[in-house]
Amino acid sequence: MLVRRRWVGALTGAIIALAGTAAGAVESDPLPVPKGGAREQAVVAYNDGVKLMLEKRYAAAQSRFQEALTHFEGLAEAHNNLAFSLRMQGAHNFDRALKHYDRALELKPDLAQAYMYRGVLFTQLGDLKRASADHARLLKLDRSLAAKLEAVIVSRVVREGNEGLAAQYE
Repeated sequence: MLVRRRWVGALTGAIIALAGTAAGAVESDPLPVPKGGAREQAVVAYNDGVKLMLEKRYAAAQSRFQEALTHFEGLAEAHNNLAFSLRMQGAHNFDRALKHYDRALELKPDLAQAYMYRGVLFTQLGDLKRASADHARLLKLDRSLAAKLEAVIVSRVVREGNEGLAAQYE
């Protein structure tokens, strides 16, 4: 049983890590740079942050995403990736990360990656009800990301000690 728990814990960690990286390819693509003005400066800083994030240099990426938002606060992708960078730096950043995921979704309600990552964050916080709500919304936006989030949620339930229970009779 102890070996199984360690295996489940390792599997959970791997799924959360994959949720943090594999799903990142879509919103991690650089944005086209508009010419002139604050939005151009924001997108340049954002694209720099994406490169740093992909290199797993989360603190440096955080700085670039914050800079992007000082130039143009309405860049939903920058809020999402800032939240991701914060979350990847540790639990002490979870509250700040949640605020940026929420802001990203206020600005762009169909930003599937924000539902995915916020769902992972809710799972890390132990709030499976809100993680499941993000999963339900994600099913309508991106089934591939929804499957990844479902795997994270299920692994959390298994890790909580339910792996030894027999199924309920129907």
